[in-house]
Amino acid sequence: MEKIIIKELLSRYGKYMHRNVEVSGWVRAFRSQRFISLSDGSTPHNLQVVVDPESFSQEIIRNIKIAVSLKIVGEVVESPGAGQSVEIVAKSIEILGDHFSDELEKTVLQPKKHSLETLRVQAHLRFRTQLFGAIFRVRSALSFAIHEFFRKNNFFYIHTPIITGVDAEGAGEMFGVTHFDLRSVPLGPEGAVDYERDFFGTKTSLTVSGQLEAETAAMGLGRVYTFGPTFRAENSNTTRHLAEFWMVEPEVAFNTLEDNIDLAEAFLKYCISYVLEHCREDLELLDKRFLDDQKAKPEKDRAKEGLMEKLENVVKKRFVRVSYTEAIGILLRSKENKKGKFQFPIDSWGMDLQSEHERYLVEKHFECPVVLFDYPKDIKAFYMRLNEDDRTVAAMDVLFPGIGEIIGGSQREERYEVLRAKMKEIGMEEKELWWYLDTRKFGSVPHSGFGLGLERLVLFVTGMTNIRDVIPFPRTPKSAGF
Repeated sequence: MEKIIIKELLSRYGKYMHRNVEVSGWVRAFRSQRFISLSDGSTPHNLQVVVDPESFSQEIIRNIKIAVSLKIVGEVVESPGAGQSVEIVAKSIEILGDHFSDELEKTVLQPKKHSLETLRVQAHLRFRTQLFGAIFRVRSALSFAIHEFFRKNNFFYIHTPIITGVDAEGAGEMFGVTHFDLRSVPLGPEGAVDYERDFFGTKTSLTVSGQLEAETAAMGLGRVYTFGPTFRAENSNTTRHLAEFWMVEPEVAFNTLEDNIDLAEAFLKYCISYVLEHCREDLELLDKRFLDDQKAKPEKDRAKEGLMEKLENVVKKRFVRVSYTEAIGILLRSKENKKGKFQFPIDSWGMDLQSEHERYLVEKHFECPVVLFDYPKDIKAFYMRLNEDDRTVAAMDVLFPGIGEIIGGSQREERYEVLRAKMKEIGMEEKELWWYLDTRKFGSVPHSGFGLGLERLVLFVTGMTNIRDVIPFPRTPKSAGF
């Protein structure tokens, strides 16, 4: 007996017509004690299974209920009903897992619409809903596309440390890692924690980025990328922030800032194209939900494009490239700024742009993805290459509609003395990054890279608006359940 997943059966049903197959899944509905809607998570579509009540015991029929898991053997036949091409006529039904009906009423498995907040509270069950099944299938496809893009472009996959003694961003918002018994932490002579007695012999934290280590690998392997979990101890309870998220970080030897922008654009277009090709049914479901959400908004706040149209347009259009200085000029002259509609008014060159400014540039002024480059050095990280004007760095951000910044990157500072001076300027100890400085001593080359938060990309592709809805088990302030 051939065991088959529902996606395979529905997409290639001609191969299985009038053959007996075995399918397993969860009951989504059981109508008239005759028609089972069965889901196994492989597709947003359910498989209809036809049951002849006379052929099965009343105990079996009585126990076919929502959320019950079944193993069914039956014949694949053409379906006379609307909504499906084929169905299975059940010949045997085995109940694999029951449910407790008094508990079911308290869960998101009930066949009705639930709020996203309710679904977050029951994150362990939300995978079984149509919406979250689609979201996490898309997330899986994007993860595969990321690896596939870099493989096709001759990159090597590098695993950088999760436990680190270095703050790559220089922001200090890191989760500490220790082996100490917190009830009796050893202190030094001056009352400070004596980290020399800790497991690693030094102060360590969870990584905020694998970039610095990836740079060292690029100095020998040429093209590398990391793809793994990163952590930020930023006490920010918003729809855009997570304490734990997945980061993609390529680093390329001999690449300039312009090369870096080209790479970022090609990378994003590849990933979105991949999902458009391989997750069409999931995107259609998400597109319908997106359109329904837009109808509930005031007309002036509605998106100009549907989800599918938006994704297709991003793939087709060349990203507009604009310097930070040009962008500030556009924002200063905008009606929104002049009429005080920005929450954070633009008043001078040198300001750090907020999400509202980025979205204005993308959604209203240019109406396409935008790459901003050459930012003021004072608002960017120490490792970004100082430009000849001595006041900007070779940084770049890719801005997307509805999201704002989706990628941040730069050409890295490859000049030994310039990098040392920048580290000294922000009070960073050379001894902490002696190994990073060594890469500038021995055969240093121009090189570039960027970082993409996977969850930001999944947000954009799925049309969701809260980052907690695109990661299986979100980690946020005061929340580490499951």
